[in-house]
Amino acid sequence: MFGHVRVYSGGGGGGGGGDAAVCCTPEWTPSWRIASLQPTIEQSVAIMYGRLPGAGNANNGGAGANQAHDRIKIGFCTDLDKSVLVNNFEKRGWHQVNGDDDWHFYWAGVQTCRNIFSVDSGYRMHDNQMINHFPNHYELSRKDLLVKNIKRYRKDLERDGNPLAEKTESNNSSGTRYVYLDFVPTTFVLPADYNMFVEEYRKFPLSTWIMKPCGKSQGAGIFLINKLSKLKKWSREAKGPFHPQIAKESYVISRYIDNPLLIGGKKFDLRLYVLVASFRPLKAYLFKQGFCRFCTVKYDTSVTELDNMYVHLTNVSVQKHGGEYNTLHGGKWSVQNLALYLEGTRGKEVTDRLFGAISWLIVHSLRAVAPVMASDRHCFECYGYDIIIDNALKPWLVEVNASPSLTSTTVNDRILKYKLIDNILSVVLPPDGVPDVRWNKVPSADALGNFELLIDEELAAQDEAQNSSNNSHAKSSKLNSRWK
Repeated sequence: MFGHVRVYSGGGGGGGGGDAAVCCTPEWTPSWRIASLQPTIEQSVAIMYGRLPGAGNANNGGAGANQAHDRIKIGFCTDLDKSVLVNNFEKRGWHQVNGDDDWHFYWAGVQTCRNIFSVDSGYRMHDNQMINHFPNHYELSRKDLLVKNIKRYRKDLERDGNPLAEKTESNNSSGTRYVYLDFVPTTFVLPADYNMFVEEYRKFPLSTWIMKPCGKSQGAGIFLINKLSKLKKWSREAKGPFHPQIAKESYVISRYIDNPLLIGGKKFDLRLYVLVASFRPLKAYLFKQGFCRFCTVKYDTSVTELDNMYVHLTNVSVQKHGGEYNTLHGGKWSVQNLALYLEGTRGKEVTDRLFGAISWLIVHSLRAVAPVMASDRHCFECYGYDIIIDNALKPWLVEVNASPSLTSTTVNDRILKYKLIDNILSVVLPPDGVPDVRWNKVPSADALGNFELLIDEELAAQDEAQNSSNNSHAKSSKLNSRWK
């Protein structure tokens, strides 16, 4: 569904190189027109194509991989006892080892990754080792740092005079909003930004806000407020002797998307998997088999339902405890079904524009953190993007997970996640299937499986250089022809 990417290269804001927009050529939908997202930019930025590499690489599961395994016995270790992981590793002929042994591939928890990269550990990875997290992945996956990095990215583009930083009058808050980079709800970090939040709240006292602890996931510690007094009460209780851990935590408070797109009267969000093979240059892929996660109770904005998390939170870890939870489908719907539903109810053009905006959102969130990421060549990472669509079909980035759940709640869930891990391995490993940091991380089209290229800055730069060379050659030929 999500298609191949066109990269629009502009002024390099945020310290991370040129700017990328997304325009896709889906397999079963027409080309997304980036003009619908940014009509004024195409005249001011050059076009490059983030092309898929040629078929020069064999698929990782081919004869080359088997020959490599004859030479090297691949050892894997993992902190997670998940069949979707172990079965995929063993299918490739790998054998399981302990973290203290000589391993080649480590599917680690985030804390293990931090320990390995810690200066105190003294551990030095060799060329044939790979691990599934970047050292400071939290720059993207921690809620407060994600917002901070996106704000910095916007400001850097604005300072450089980049057209992507164009602003317009805002409808739901005072001042202005970004025309092309308005994909994160207005957010403040508490307690640091408390005064700024109060100032914003008093401009719109009837608005609803959502509070989330910065370092937690799966819906833990989340609640909604619509009165400042409720926040003050929470603050007093947090400082009390019974909640010492809360007092030490930072929270983000974001304007609640109170006009979500509803299907069957229920709120839902999207879980999309994004694989990053490198941050510098940025190489990212989108898994085409994402899914929607539905609430079990119909959406209700009344004050009496403000504390009902079965109405407002789409997390499966929350919804599975509800009395209306369906264990057969797990409250999930494929992205393909969502697209078909929207095409039937809203039209194909509008649906294509929505998915183009989602790809745009993902690419620019990655570009926002790329300058501060430690882009170690031993690393790759699969992020779980949570996105909410409002009733105007505008996507909003809710959060990014560094360790998206590999627990299967349904049969279809198990099949999807097995395929996800299989495809990840095919993309990040060289053609011979042996981890090697010297490989250029350019998988073949066959190796992508259900992934599709979102952006590859290295290939885009090569295309730009080639196009420049061709243009120069054409001009030279034209000049010479005048003398003939």
